[in-house]
Amino acid sequence: MYKERQVIPGPLQRLTGIRPEEASLVGWSLIYIIALFLAYYVLRPIRDELGVTGGVSNLPWLFTGTLIVMLLVSPIYGYIVRRYSRERFIAIAYRFFAANLVIFIVLMTSSSEAHQVWVGRAFFIWVSVFNLFVVSVFWSFIEDIFNSGQGKRLFGILSAGATFGGLLGSAITSGLIEHIGRTWLIAISIILLEVAVLASAKLSRASGSLRIATPQDEASKPVGGGIFTGMIHTFRSPYLLGIACFVLIYSITSTFLYFQQASIAEVNFPTREARTAFFANIDFWVNAITLFVQIFLTGRLMAGFGVLLTLCVLPLVSVIGFAGLTAYPTVIVFVVAQVARRVANFALARPAREVLFTSSKREDRYKAKNFIDTVIYRGGDQVASWSYAGLMALGLGISQIALVGIPLSIIWLAISIWLGRAHVQQEKAQERSATGVSMTESSPPVNT
Repeated sequence: MYKERQVIPGPLQRLTGIRPEEASLVGWSLIYIIALFLAYYVLRPIRDELGVTGGVSNLPWLFTGTLIVMLLVSPIYGYIVRRYSRERFIAIAYRFFAANLVIFIVLMTSSSEAHQVWVGRAFFIWVSVFNLFVVSVFWSFIEDIFNSGQGKRLFGILSAGATFGGLLGSAITSGLIEHIGRTWLIAISIILLEVAVLASAKLSRASGSLRIATPQDEASKPVGGGIFTGMIHTFRSPYLLGIACFVLIYSITSTFLYFQQASIAEVNFPTREARTAFFANIDFWVNAITLFVQIFLTGRLMAGFGVLLTLCVLPLVSVIGFAGLTAYPTVIVFVVAQVARRVANFALARPAREVLFTSSKREDRYKAKNFIDTVIYRGGDQVASWSYAGLMALGLGISQIALVGIPLSIIWLAISIWLGRAHVQQEKAQERSATGVSMTESSPPVNT
C-alpha cells in the first residue's frame, strides 16, 4: 500500500479538525490550490490593466471573445476527460496553459506598440478562460476524493488555501510590478503551474491509500462519456440546472460591478502601473478579509447551519449592496458592496457550491460542473456586459443600474433556498443507497 508522509503537522490537524487519515490529502490539496491561486492572482491585475488600456467601452467585446473561446475549448476539454485519467489530463491541461504563457512573454517583449493593444486583448481573454478551467478542474478532482460530509468540514479550509494564494499573489504583483515588470511576473506563474501539476500527482497517489469517495480503480480510469455530456446533463437535470442558474446570476451581477470598477480605475488612475497596483490592492484586501472569515467562520457556519443557509448569504449581501448603491451611489459605498460580495462568495458561497456537487455522479462532477463553471459563467458575463453597455447608452448611472440588481438577487435567493433543500434530499437518497449496498454485501449467501 502506498504510504504518504503527512504534510500537515499534528497540532494543526487538531486545531482545524482534520482527521489523521485525511492529513496528507488535505496537505497536498492545499499546496495544489495555493499554487493555482498564486499563479492566477499574479496574472489577474495584469489582465485587468490590459483590459482597461483598450478602453472600458471595448470590454463587452472582450467578454464576447472570452465566451467564444470558452465554447470552442469546452468540447476539447470533454474529449481529454473522456480519454485520459484524471492525473494525466490535469498535467496536459496545466502544461498547455503554461506553454501559452511562454508565447505571451515572447509577444509582449517583441511586438510593436501598435500590436501591444491586441496582445493585451488576447491576454485578457486567455486569463479569463484559464482561470475558470484550472480552478474548475481542481474542484472536480477534490470532489472525486472527498465525500459530502468531508466537504462540509474541509472545503472551507481548502478555500482558505485559495484565499491565501490569492492574497500572496496580489501582494507579489503589487510590490514587484514596478521593479521587475510583467514579463517576470508571468514567468513566476509558469513555475507555479508546474508546482500545481506535481501536487496533483502526489494527491492522486495519496488518495489511493485511503477509503475515499470514489474507489481507486474507478478514479484511475478516464471519466468516459461524450464530449457534450456536460451540457446535456446540465439541461436535463433540475438539480444541475439550479446550480447553473445560481452561477449565472452571480456572474451577471458580478460583471455589473466589474464594469463599475473598471470605470473608476480609468478615471482616477492615469498610468498603467497605478491601475495595476490599484487592482492588486483591492484583490489583496478582499483576500485578507476572506481569509479571516474562512478561518474563523466558514467551518462553523457550514457545520452549524448547513449548506442551505450558507448558500443564501451571498444573495442577501447582494440585495443589501445593490440597495445601498441605489440609495447612495458613491465610490465608498461601491467599494464596500464589491468587497462584501467577493468575501461572501469566496468565504461562503464557493465552498457551499462545491459541496453541492459531492452528491452528483462522477461524470457530472467533471463534465457538467466544468460546463457550468466555464460556459454558463462566461455566458452570464456576456449577457451582463452587453446589458451594461446598453444601460449606459441610455444614460443610466450607478444608481439606476444597481436597481436592476435587486430583483435579480431576490430571484437568486429563492434559487439558493431550493438548491439547499434539493441537496439535503440527494444526500438522504445517497445514504439510503449506500446502506442498501452495505447490507447486501454483508448478507451471507443463500444456499439453494
